[in-house]
Amino acid sequence: PWCRQADGRKVLRSSIREFLCSEAMFHLGIPTTRAGTCVTSDSTVIRDVFYDGNPKKERCTVVLRIASTFIRFGSFEIFKPPDEYTGRKGPSQDRNDIRIQMLDYVISTFYPEIQEAYSDNTVQRNAAFFREITKRTARLVAEWQCVGFCHGVLNTDNMSIVGLTIDYGPFGFMDRYDPEHVCNGSDNAGRYAYNKQPEICKWNLGKLAEALVPELPLEISQLILEEEYDAEFEKHYLQKMRKKLGLIQLELEEDSKLVSELLETMHLTAGDFTNIFYLLSSFSVGIDPSKFEDFLEELTSQCASVEELKVVFKPQMDPRQLSMMLMLAQSNPQLLALIGTKASINKELERIEQSSKLQQLTADDLVSRNKRHWKEWLEKYRVRLQKEIESVGNADAWNTERVKVMNSNNPKYILRNYIAQNAIEAAENGDFSEVRNVLKLLEHPFQEAEGFQEVKEDAEEEGATATAAVCSQETRSKQSYCSKPPLWASELCVT
Repeated sequence: PWCRQADGRKVLRSSIREFLCSEAMFHLGIPTTRAGTCVTSDSTVIRDVFYDGNPKKERCTVVLRIASTFIRFGSFEIFKPPDEYTGRKGPSQDRNDIRIQMLDYVISTFYPEIQEAYSDNTVQRNAAFFREITKRTARLVAEWQCVGFCHGVLNTDNMSIVGLTIDYGPFGFMDRYDPEHVCNGSDNAGRYAYNKQPEICKWNLGKLAEALVPELPLEISQLILEEEYDAEFEKHYLQKMRKKLGLIQLELEEDSKLVSELLETMHLTAGDFTNIFYLLSSFSVGIDPSKFEDFLEELTSQCASVEELKVVFKPQMDPRQLSMMLMLAQSNPQLLALIGTKASINKELERIEQSSKLQQLTADDLVSRNKRHWKEWLEKYRVRLQKEIESVGNADAWNTERVKVMNSNNPKYILRNYIAQNAIEAAENGDFSEVRNVLKLLEHPFQEAEGFQEVKEDAEEEGATATAAVCSQETRSKQSYCSKPPLWASELCVT
């Protein structure tokens, strides 16, 4: 009776992650379901956490999820006709009467202004509804991209009909910026990678459009999708990025290029996505040379070290396995498609190449190279900020407002995987204080939470990672939840 022939039970590990992340997203200002309670028990179920043949007992847990509705895009796919490849069909095929009921309910309940405006024309009403959910979805995924949030499984059943973030499974916030970051350890093909999220959400809207036929003809919905989605995403994404960069006075065409060059610099230097944005508010146009060098030092401290990069680019395949797959790619690509993908082979070849280069790279060479990249981008940023100053009467007032806007759009704290893991491990041992501790932290993502005390980590275990300059003085003596993650965090896998 349950999905994938499972037992329908949720466990403590995944429940804590959902509980914390849905609240984290809410306090970041991103549309989401909420978490009311998290209740665990002594009942256990068997779970193979990493699908590697090593199952273990985990405690059953219930999360109280709160939202205006849990209807999804996939809810409308119960009407699907037989699939041309699998022959599978929806359980309510040909029941257009139910589809009409569902549309009437969704629009009148959650989009009453649309119901009122088009009460005498059903097709126009349905088109207006589809236009609105298209825009909401585009804005939602733009918000995700701007905080480095990766959902992990963006199928139609995990897309809310009212534009909320829904179903927190193998999610993850990016640490080191990587446009191809995959947060789901079982997403071998990278279908739901960070940079693919906008396109996959658009694809899901296309599937919703198909499920609304005949109540909304496909030629109407497809035109809406092409007209609205990309434009709304780009507009919202750039508006948010301007705020993150403190570009509050002017909207220039060149801003999009400045953002893409920032991300490229982050990628080249393996910079921490959250902390670099947070640091930029302390950069100013008139910064003197000595302070600029200090700032550059802080910025490059948020880039991955040689040791971290060696972990990132460590080859994952057995050399004989890779050799066999390369031969298969030449001799029998059809068979290769059944056991692996070309993308995974290319990724492994890139790891081998990068790993080889890292053997020759010294820490000093890496820092020097990173500083050069950041100097180039900061000069462009300085020029852009200068244009802001030239357009205002009071530069000091502008700068005060710029810093305020940046600090309310660039979080200091996000739910990094290792922070969640610390809370989970304590809870699995019966101590829920760290879950409450982290929850309090995430309720104030843009500033130091009043009275918050972070868990002190073992300095040796953390690999002596330099504490981030963005952290407050009282947390400098230990690994802080606003610093780069410790080395062991890169080994965490979420499926």
